[in-house]
Amino acid sequence: MKTTPFKAHQHQVTEIRLQSTTAYAEPFKDVVLDVAFTAPGGTTVVVPAFWAGEATWCVRYASSETGAHAFRTLCSDEGNPSLHGQVGEVHIEPYRGDNPLYKHGGIQVSADRRHFCHADGTPFFWLGDTWWMGLCGRLSWPEDFKALARNRKETGFNVIQLVAGLYPDMPLFDERGLSSSGFCWEEDLSRINPRFFDEADQRIFHLVEQGLVPCILGAWGYYLPMIGLDNMQRHWRYLIARWGALPVVWAAAGEQTMPWYLENHAQKAASRIQLASDWSQVMAHMRSINGFGRLITTHPVTSARDSVTDITLLDFEMQQTGHGSPTPHHALRAWQGWCAQPAMPVISAEARYEGLEIGPTVTARNAREAFWAHALNSGLAGHTYGANGIWQVNAVEQPFGPSPSGSCWGNMPWVQAMHLPGARQMGLAKQFLEALPWHEVEPQPVQIGRLEGWLQHRPRLRRVVHKLGWLQSRQAPVAMGIAREQSMAIAYTVSDQSFSIDLAPFKKPVKAIWIDPTNFDEHAVQFEVRGRQMHVQPDRTNAAGESDWLLLLQPIR
Repeated sequence: MKTTPFKAHQHQVTEIRLQSTTAYAEPFKDVVLDVAFTAPGGTTVVVPAFWAGEATWCVRYASSETGAHAFRTLCSDEGNPSLHGQVGEVHIEPYRGDNPLYKHGGIQVSADRRHFCHADGTPFFWLGDTWWMGLCGRLSWPEDFKALARNRKETGFNVIQLVAGLYPDMPLFDERGLSSSGFCWEEDLSRINPRFFDEADQRIFHLVEQGLVPCILGAWGYYLPMIGLDNMQRHWRYLIARWGALPVVWAAAGEQTMPWYLENHAQKAASRIQLASDWSQVMAHMRSINGFGRLITTHPVTSARDSVTDITLLDFEMQQTGHGSPTPHHALRAWQGWCAQPAMPVISAEARYEGLEIGPTVTARNAREAFWAHALNSGLAGHTYGANGIWQVNAVEQPFGPSPSGSCWGNMPWVQAMHLPGARQMGLAKQFLEALPWHEVEPQPVQIGRLEGWLQHRPRLRRVVHKLGWLQSRQAPVAMGIAREQSMAIAYTVSDQSFSIDLAPFKKPVKAIWIDPTNFDEHAVQFEVRGRQMHVQPDRTNAAGESDWLLLLQPIR
């Protein structure tokens, strides 16, 4: 072991490599190597190491605490002095750059249990993009991968969701999942393929260097019975050892409780129950070795809460809200997530993929409506966008093709899909929100109360009550959020019909402005206040020629 200290900057990774003098028949399975690091303040964290091929093991470490960090290796084979009992130091120096992931640290749940923030408390609005197969060979390294990352950073995304080798919409060892280094596992499932992950390292580290948070899914849910519970736990230990020192987010599986596509109905019912149980065991294992405290969740068929047997395994709730579901459904699902206990951030991690050919093809407006309906009704923790062609990496000469069920979602190449207008609108939405106290927003559900329901059958009386301003007009925004202390409110409507806003929560008079959700230009609002109701009506279409609008309310200073 080197006697001079290893050096790094805050939140950046140091890699320590060890060479075993003992040969093992199955090094991936026969040896468990951990390293205990003790920070200057006295806290100790145990970090798993990973087998890097042949006789090499590596451990990666990062910390926000400056100074000398002592370490000691802990090997399951205590008789191997080259791996057990090795000691040394890592010296952490202050970081002085402008990468937000190094400057402010990785992503955590904020103190209100509703939003995200960096390790130092800086608010973080999650705007994810979906690259499920971003580690496969159809997205070449470095040209393609760097080009897409650059585009997404410039657009305003800050999270990239991708799968660590065991991809959706294909069977195990489908050639569409190959990288230039092969599959992520050997085809006899005897061991992981370190060369695959060496190649993946370049991509994951590049995302972090661009300030993009990798949200890493270990596998699609149906792979667990294919490779076995023990191997899936080994798979996850390897991922955490490889990338846990980076500012990543962990999602145990994609569509965690979804059985293999071709199982019959009776098989699927039993499989869903078993998958929830087995994946919960995997997630418990993940928590036990998550020394850096990275956020853990899972990507669901519907809700992460419904995908586990123990809610405490989740740090936040991912939802899948439907590629073809109507906009009010997205708003309702968000509200259900907000109301569920224990409280945690809620995001739609898979909604309407722009360009998805499901008849009719999903448009920018569809994606935009899903964003605002869900994000506002779940407290503006964030949202994940998806573009068909990117998630499955359709290459120009090599489109992905059909899934095992026979469905083909469209052949638009990723180089075309990255320029779809919805992505730019997502980036502008994030920019708009970050100029406001978005991290203080709580949803204000638009509901018809008992009296309103009773009045629906008494139209004359209902008109009198509305004229007096005692109730909202029948039309209402799809979703609305109000910041704590009433510093601002945002409502989203998809209709050109009039609607009303209840001003009762506001302690001061308010001003209103229309915001075009396609380009975020501002437009004057003509409104009427009757009683405690502000009545408004969009008087034009937005820049895309469509009817959806944002209404921004702020107190008059």
